[in-house]
Amino acid sequence: MSKKYEQLANDIIEQVGSKENINTAYHCQTRLRFKLKDESLAHDDVLKNMDGVAGVIRNAGVYQVVIGTHVADVFEEIEKLAGLDQKEAADAPDEKKGALNTVIDFVASVFQPVIPALSGAGMVKAVLALLVVFHVITNDSQTYILLNMFADAVFYFLPVMLAFTEAKKLKCNQILAAATALILLHPTWTGLVAAGEVVNFFDILPFQLVNYGNSVIPIILIIFVQSYLERWLNKVMPKSVNLVFVPMLVLIIMGTLSFSVIGPLGNIVGQYLANVFNFLAENAAWAPALLVGGLLPIMVMFGIHNGIAPLGVMQMANLGYDSIFGPGCVCSNMAQASAGAVVAFREKKAKEKQLATAGSITAFMGITEPLLYGVNLPKKYPLYASMVGGACGGLYAGLTHTHRFATGSSGLPAVLLYIGDNTMTFFYNILVSIVIACVVSAVLTWVLASAFEKKAASKTVTETNTNTSSSQEPTPVLSMNQEKPENAVVLATTPGSILPLNTAPDEAFASGMLGQGAVIRPSKGEVVAPFDGKVSVFFPTKHAIGLTSQDGIEVLVHVGVNTVELNGKYFDAKVSQGDVVRKGQTLLNFDVDQIAKAGYPTETMVLVTNTPDFKSVNVVENPTFN
Repeated sequence: MSKKYEQLANDIIEQVGSKENINTAYHCQTRLRFKLKDESLAHDDVLKNMDGVAGVIRNAGVYQVVIGTHVADVFEEIEKLAGLDQKEAADAPDEKKGALNTVIDFVASVFQPVIPALSGAGMVKAVLALLVVFHVITNDSQTYILLNMFADAVFYFLPVMLAFTEAKKLKCNQILAAATALILLHPTWTGLVAAGEVVNFFDILPFQLVNYGNSVIPIILIIFVQSYLERWLNKVMPKSVNLVFVPMLVLIIMGTLSFSVIGPLGNIVGQYLANVFNFLAENAAWAPALLVGGLLPIMVMFGIHNGIAPLGVMQMANLGYDSIFGPGCVCSNMAQASAGAVVAFREKKAKEKQLATAGSITAFMGITEPLLYGVNLPKKYPLYASMVGGACGGLYAGLTHTHRFATGSSGLPAVLLYIGDNTMTFFYNILVSIVIACVVSAVLTWVLASAFEKKAASKTVTETNTNTSSSQEPTPVLSMNQEKPENAVVLATTPGSILPLNTAPDEAFASGMLGQGAVIRPSKGEVVAPFDGKVSVFFPTKHAIGLTSQDGIEVLVHVGVNTVELNGKYFDAKVSQGDVVRKGQTLLNFDVDQIAKAGYPTETMVLVTNTPDFKSVNVVENPTFN
């Protein structure tokens, strides 16, 4: 299907420094993303001018080639030509992470790839429930039995899928891992378990009678051990015979260990986990949905949600439903969407209104990050309101023992996942939960908006000068209510070369979606105030600062791309949010060389975020730097 892209794929491989220069590669919706051994070998100019390539971005150690919506077809050819399946296991470098991040990354890597299958199976269950409720079919019909089999097969053979994804994460043979899982599910073994008779291997080693269908923990432990065994065997076995003997020994050794030690141990852990789920369901059903509903935005910010969501999958595998993550998640998302919708309705500034409107629409569909980072978090009060609303909705869902029967997107379409057990009760309860979350979040956002905006409007801005001595007299109050000019002219905030905005090393900036302005290639790591005004926003990570002039020009100075990941390292703030500043005053220092060595672009974007309020926007040379 992608054969017509073979030449393009071949040219791209050549221009990124040949296939030997590629450590790993993957793609998103529009971009090829390479981790190269040496980025200096890639030819940006050649790639940018190549037919079929829309652009090139160097971003925090990831070399991105922008292709477009047909990127998957191009990647298919690149994968074959560069031999990525083999290179990924052999060459991919291990990133240094903290213990918590390592665990979360491992859990997410194992569970996320199987979500589409689980979601599809859940939707089949939902359709099946609807067919029964509306008397299209009966529970004892062959159609019901077959459709139920379509869905149950995914859950029954879940160990095989988890073995495959875990093996990929641990860089061992995925087919061998799947084969080990299939041993656990073989009809002969399930027959022995059903018979209940004692099973002894070589009449010496007892095999514990455990049914591994629908299980999760046992296979995770088994493949974890298998990855080390396989690597050791490949190391000690002569290359001339390892193709035959390594798989044979893996199957014999892991089959034995799985039935005798690791599998039963994993089953015990799984049973304890199931007991915890049952305890929560019977004694504190309100707790998980309340906590996830209220705290999910914080979890998302720190990536913790990737470690909690799989608990819902495990509960579903053990009990057939998820009440740990799903109900609270959908309530939280709908609460955030409602808060964003209120902001969009109240907002007078065109740019912020557009951002809130688009963000709330995507949040209603289950994708909250644009709204969270673009609106709710910067403004704060919509975030507070959505957390309370999500907690209230989650509390109702928990008290009514609401649960979903499949995993999937936690937007409005996800309500269908709550149809199951031949009843519509859970479906009705999740609708009520969502209504509660939306109403509470919307009302609180409106109330808090009035309070926050009134406070901001009545606040007297007093200038502070961090560079003056205590013997100097206080400086006068700045007036922030001057009439806006027709054109926005902003002095360069950083010493260096001023370049067009479309040269920014990130499409979000280059496209102008965050406002018009310019790119500065810094010759010195310093950000100064381009006008008299105040610091309206100063990110805790110090990589970006928002300024508002006396005459209403709103400027965002963003140092580098993805530098938020540095968490403030190499940045030295000289002012704080809310400070009044004078033109030319130093606001921020940053270490250009260290940021570049860390793999981040250092280009500094100067953007007028309320661009629609002006006829034109220009960033001009700052005489201070000459």
